[in-house]
Amino acid sequence: MIMRKPHVCFLGVLFASQQMLAQTDSIADTRELKAVVVKATNGIKSRFRVDNAEIIGQGQLIRAACCNLGESFTANPSVDVSYSDAATGAKQIKLLGLSGTYVQMLTENVPNLRGAALPYSLGYVPGPWMQSIQVSKGASSVKNGYESTTGQINIEFLKPQGTDGVRANVYQDSELKTEVNLDGSVHLNERLSTATLLHFENRQMDHDGNGDGFMDMPKLRQYNVMHRWAYVSPRWISQLMLRGLHDERNGGQSRKHSATSMSEPLYTTSVKTNRYEAQWKNGFTLNADHNTSVALMLHGSWHDADNMFGRTEYDVTQKNGYAQLMFETDITEHHNLSVGASLNHDYYDERFNPLGTLARAESTVSKETTPGVYAQYTYKLGEKLTVMPGVRWDHSSRYGSFVTPRLHVKYSPNSIVTLRTSVGKGYRSPHALAENVSLLASGRETFVSPDLKQEEAWNTGASLGFNIPLFGRNLELNAEYYYTDFVNQMIMNFDGASGQHTLRFENLDGKSYSHTFQVDATYALFSGMTATAAFRLNDVKCTYDGSLRQKPLTSRYKGLLTLSYKTPLELWQFDVTGQLNGGGELYDQSSYPAYFQLQAQVTREFHHFSLYVGGENLTNYKIDDPIRHAHHPWSAAFDATQVWGPVTGAMAYVGVRFKLEKL
Repeated sequence: MIMRKPHVCFLGVLFASQQMLAQTDSIADTRELKAVVVKATNGIKSRFRVDNAEIIGQGQLIRAACCNLGESFTANPSVDVSYSDAATGAKQIKLLGLSGTYVQMLTENVPNLRGAALPYSLGYVPGPWMQSIQVSKGASSVKNGYESTTGQINIEFLKPQGTDGVRANVYQDSELKTEVNLDGSVHLNERLSTATLLHFENRQMDHDGNGDGFMDMPKLRQYNVMHRWAYVSPRWISQLMLRGLHDERNGGQSRKHSATSMSEPLYTTSVKTNRYEAQWKNGFTLNADHNTSVALMLHGSWHDADNMFGRTEYDVTQKNGYAQLMFETDITEHHNLSVGASLNHDYYDERFNPLGTLARAESTVSKETTPGVYAQYTYKLGEKLTVMPGVRWDHSSRYGSFVTPRLHVKYSPNSIVTLRTSVGKGYRSPHALAENVSLLASGRETFVSPDLKQEEAWNTGASLGFNIPLFGRNLELNAEYYYTDFVNQMIMNFDGASGQHTLRFENLDGKSYSHTFQVDATYALFSGMTATAAFRLNDVKCTYDGSLRQKPLTSRYKGLLTLSYKTPLELWQFDVTGQLNGGGELYDQSSYPAYFQLQAQVTREFHHFSLYVGGENLTNYKIDDPIRHAHHPWSAAFDATQVWGPVTGAMAYVGVRFKLEKL
């Protein structure tokens, strides 16, 4: 009889249970690790996964200040992050050249941060709370629903069953923004653990670097708290998460511009948000030999946001409930089957008063309930071949029934070459104002089509990866191409043929597509020094008023170079990232130029804490006029939404990370 050490057995059960509960599908290959410590400063691309995915671990997250989710992609070649407007400080992501609305956001493999939460969601996830981020491009697994069109971003938070102890992070920058993060976990016994995570963020300085009378960044205050419980046994794992958030953003004019009429009131913006979430995940092992398991996931959220842009008022309350039941088993060594059912319910209560033209805000209530079922089969021939077809059927109370097919294939003839292909459909229920509220920061008259269709698109992609031994180290090369073709799409038509100074949310009438080609390489130049270089081309076009043209505010190319060096004893770490952002077109088809940005950080490790200092936008490049007609904020020509580059100049920061962990 072979005796196993208790802590080794527990870690094995925990790892298997987490794999079962996460149900990251056969996309993620479960492999046994024996006494291996994995450290990474760059994103990890696993050659065993069937999808084209990158795992951003804590080693990469700490390479920048990473105050929130939006700032965690600074050194990532695939995800673009930019300001959505020059009034609220909200950031948006783009993947495969398309808006973040087509990226399915997940928190621990549960759909989240949708609808009304989308415009400011990147600021709702504090960086120190994150354990890892998984970014997958192209068609994703049918397990997580039908909403993924260009990919998925899954956020894994710090786990209660992780390291027992207390951690803190304090941050201060030259714009007088302060952040304080504190989290602590306690193992009550070998099976039950709990954790609490706290976040406070504050910036109250008026900063007007270009002298247009408008604050470059809004005043900001956020309170964020999460409480977690985890129960882990050999056959059952259960995780409960409760979360509350209060976020305030106040911006606009801080003083009169010299050309502004003194009789006009100040143009101000205000966004106040309260959000509450509850999530409960349960996983049960039925047969460990065949990895047979069943999982139940429940999630509920209540999101309330009051928005004011000058005289335009838009308030929204979204209530969401989500449930998913999943069953998975290895039929044989080569065959895996996963089936499941889900139910999603959305309730929106929207109140809109455009430009203050109504005596009272118009109120609209909409509901959508969508039950669905899926089946996914995976065939694996060792490490060489993986084929994973999947299909799901859903029925929307608004749009009727629809089918989502998806297929992934991975072929690795040897340890050097890996080829991946994918094809699949994605669907989305559009919510014009809730998902694009920052576009109200202008003098345009806004119109929403009463018969917006469900968005529908095909995504096809292929990637070729090489892991080449070179001078005693591995050179990782990757080339990929993705094509997204819309069948139906809600488009934002600015100042179109229907009239000047208007914003119209309407159905696509014509073609809309995205071609994206990217190459990247990662290599350890010498011991402790790693470099990553990438270049991407985007060809994104959409039909507006019968004319097919470049999509506004979409850069045609991007170049990136990151350098990271750790001293032999790992006491010092130096990180530098340079980005070349290509030019593009504005709403009126005029062009904006390419620009270069640079950021750097130095980290010094001590026994129980680390000190870091750094700077962002060190080239000090910024847009001269981020707000059009800032001196006439109450005119129809006023526009704070055409932001294509940095709004603020160079910024420095300093911070300290503290940890006291029980071993």
